[in-house]
Amino acid sequence: MTLNADIPASPYADLTPPLTAVQALAESNRCLFCYDAACVRACPTGIDIPSFIRSIATGNLKGAATTILSENIMGGTCARVCPTETLCEQACVRNTAEERPVAIGRLQRHATDHLFARKGPHPFARAEATGKRVAVVGAGPAGLSCAHRLASLGHEVTVYEAKPKSGGLNEYGLAPYKMADDFAQREVAFILEVGGITVEHGRRLGADLSLETLRAEFDAVFLGVGLGGNNRLNIPGEERDGVENATAFIERVRQATPDVPVAVGRSVVVIGGGNTAVDAAIQAKRLGAEDVTLVYRRGRGQMGATAWEQELAQTNGVVLKTFAAPVAIDATGITLERTRLEDGKLVMTGERYSLPADMVLKAVGQTLAREALDGLALSGGKIVIDDDHRTSLDKVYAGGDCVASGEDLTVQSVQDGKLAALAIHRHLTA
Repeated sequence: MTLNADIPASPYADLTPPLTAVQALAESNRCLFCYDAACVRACPTGIDIPSFIRSIATGNLKGAATTILSENIMGGTCARVCPTETLCEQACVRNTAEERPVAIGRLQRHATDHLFARKGPHPFARAEATGKRVAVVGAGPAGLSCAHRLASLGHEVTVYEAKPKSGGLNEYGLAPYKMADDFAQREVAFILEVGGITVEHGRRLGADLSLETLRAEFDAVFLGVGLGGNNRLNIPGEERDGVENATAFIERVRQATPDVPVAVGRSVVVIGGGNTAVDAAIQAKRLGAEDVTLVYRRGRGQMGATAWEQELAQTNGVVLKTFAAPVAIDATGITLERTRLEDGKLVMTGERYSLPADMVLKAVGQTLAREALDGLALSGGKIVIDDDHRTSLDKVYAGGDCVASGEDLTVQSVQDGKLAALAIHRHLTA
């Protein structure tokens, strides 16, 4: 592995600077405060977007933040990483008149950042204790959202997390340029301030936890275990030094300190077409890689990363190569084979070429780690749930990336956790 010494001054710097007070006021006044607003319908968590923007326009930032967080307790993270360009902002009526939506995401960050910097009391209080105990497995977006809502409703919650820190993908899976200044941990601390939540780290399902024991000891169990496995390329050379899962690379970068950044190769190739691939590619470039190429086997229209994310990669110096599939990795680089689509099916053409690479990052999808999930019905590699997020096991609920409730997004995981908590509450208080 060759470390490029030409590292940018701020590889961990914030991608988009926050709005100033003047900018936020001007942007909030662009909102038409629509009745039955399309932006609200496009938000997986159903935030009352016109209401919080009106609060910003009238100078009530605390009220704006409370409106956001009452529906999405991780509204601060979602303001930074949510694909607003395909959700609320895409639905904004300003697109028709001005071809530029209201900057909903940046306004959401403006409000939540203000509240996080507060010195006053926590905006949410717990209800009277119910005497019920709920176990939550996984301290990621789904698990913490579920825990917060349950605690707010008066239940006692114990969260079991395998890793040393809470936050899940917010802490370990998002590039630093999206989650600067240790924001994930500040958000976790804010969530726990509501009280009634105990977090035990280093506790993994299947290692020292079992569903059978949790079901016996608690009144309900919520699984927010995410997707712990990674798909393989299944090509020669995949086990070579310098070949790594993009999720592991991002985790290493996130847990490193800015004064001792992670070493990267001079020529980095990232395999994949989703947001994780883009995150890894941009972060490698920011850490000093001379050449970064993102390779995807289909076209840009089929990439999981949004058009905005694709453009972001290019403006950060990443080269996109589409219709190319990896077939081998050796000491000099990676061999690719050109592909094409025929009647919607991917076809290998037989035409091959090579790219130099001393680092290859794999971002070809994640899988559910099925250990210790015996007894749970699975379908399509995910846990089966009903409309109330109940699994096939009595007293066990699930949400987040481990279930098929929508796109694998932080905002969807937060909504899953919230809805599951409300269903658990109804069950426990019936």
